[in-house]
Amino acid sequence: MKSILLFVLLLSFGLSLGQSKNLTDPDAIINPLHKKYINKVIFLDKTVAPDQLKESDIITATEFQEDKDLDIRIFMDNSLVNYLHQLDHSLSSDELLKKGNYQFSFYVDGKLIYTENLNTGAGTPDDKKKKTTFRIPLLSSKNEDSWGRYMWMRFYLANGGIDALEEGDHLLRIEIKPYLKTPALKTGSIIATGEIQLKIPHKNIPEHKIAVQKIQANSGWKVSNEKLNEEKIRLLNRKIAENRFREITGIAVIKNEKLLLEEYFRNSGRDSLQDTRSVGKSFASALAGIAIQDGYLKSENQMLKEFYDLKQFKNYSPHKDSVTIKSLLTMSSGFDGDDSDENSPGNEENMYPTENWVKFALDLPVTQNKPGKTWRYFTTGVVMTGDILDKTVPKGLENYAEKKLFQPLGITNYKWQFTPQQKPSLAGGLRMRVLDFAKFGQLYKNNGKWNGKNIIDKNWINKSFTNYFPNTQDFEGYGYLFWRKVYKVGDRSFEAYQSSGNGGNKIIIFTEIPVVIVVTAKAYNKPYAHIQTDKIVQEYLLPAIFNE
Repeated sequence: MKSILLFVLLLSFGLSLGQSKNLTDPDAIINPLHKKYINKVIFLDKTVAPDQLKESDIITATEFQEDKDLDIRIFMDNSLVNYLHQLDHSLSSDELLKKGNYQFSFYVDGKLIYTENLNTGAGTPDDKKKKTTFRIPLLSSKNEDSWGRYMWMRFYLANGGIDALEEGDHLLRIEIKPYLKTPALKTGSIIATGEIQLKIPHKNIPEHKIAVQKIQANSGWKVSNEKLNEEKIRLLNRKIAENRFREITGIAVIKNEKLLLEEYFRNSGRDSLQDTRSVGKSFASALAGIAIQDGYLKSENQMLKEFYDLKQFKNYSPHKDSVTIKSLLTMSSGFDGDDSDENSPGNEENMYPTENWVKFALDLPVTQNKPGKTWRYFTTGVVMTGDILDKTVPKGLENYAEKKLFQPLGITNYKWQFTPQQKPSLAGGLRMRVLDFAKFGQLYKNNGKWNGKNIIDKNWINKSFTNYFPNTQDFEGYGYLFWRKVYKVGDRSFEAYQSSGNGGNKIIIFTEIPVVIVVTAKAYNKPYAHIQTDKIVQEYLLPAIFNE
């Protein structure tokens, strides 16, 4: 009897251990290669179906070519959800997958270069509950759409991978662990690891692509005689030519109101109209300030209810009555819109297919956030700002912008993006020459004056260059449709306010030094776009300007 009881207890104990170890039943490990390479990452130079993978397909060394295929296959001894379960036994499988995923670490020659906690939305829940092996394309000659390729871009182009993998021979190692954020970050043991020897070939770059480009005549600017560290610019131009900085089309540096550097790339030139996307939002801020100065708007504290019968739109709430122009300019209106959240009702991608963008905006529900308190990047709010201006200024916004902003600055060659109602869209898409964007930046640097004439009130610029969200951890601050950014060179800090647009486009106005920088680029929707522009400014342009 005692032996039977002991057997039942041992059986029960064994079952409870098994239950605590695994939440779901993972796929069985049957494939001989899987058994041989368990807990390993293997590398492939072609796409191979899992059931056709052979030992001879695995590579341990290769010449690195960005236009070729580079795949990895991960062989594990369990499924992700069970690894996460080991980090927290209290959560269900679905709760675990909402709070955790794989952590990838990239090492080059033994040095950790980049670690990424993969977004919890990457990969399907079913796969993460069952799969014990999976494939990730890092590079794809067919531009395969994959979270793995974007992760590689973040490692390679945004976080130092391309600099670590300079010409020569290198050892790349990848380690994979489970991570869980609850809210403290927990990481488990290594699930899989693997390495490959990469040979990075030499690139022959002709001298004319490296040389500092000479400023041509008739720029519309006085040309600076100040010295520039040309070696820094040559290094920058080499990186652009080697495609280590990507899709850069133009760079201009203005110092003490004179043109110090002007360069173009990728068949772009001085007369090219640059598509700078959301850089155009800052022009909405400028035009609002001019309209207040001219008396067409009373102030930025005017409320939406003064311009629209809000009860005629969907989702009316008294909250909408208190939304101000200022809260639209600071992206803190409280409307349920967040461009960084694809599930947000007011995400800009939901606006563009509609027949009336303003109606789309005013139909949106609101959140519990009071206007002016919580920042959310909200393109649709800038569309409302543009519509208010178009209603208010004489002869409409397009005519007003031409007369009050572009003509005084001598800007004659530009192209608006229009709403479905054929009104200028202040959401972005205003195309202009690099040197004309520089004029806009210098106007702000001059406290609103151009050629001795007051275009924008100085107080408006002070308000525009005020950080209304000093305690926000995710970014360095935001004004009236201008981003605050602090660049660091050695032990020096350089504060700037900047117009910023998809692709890595920037008009950068420094607050304490007499410098304006414009960078235009076409790295649209790429994870490295803004990071590479910041590196260009911080590691090359500022040191070149100050000979550091």
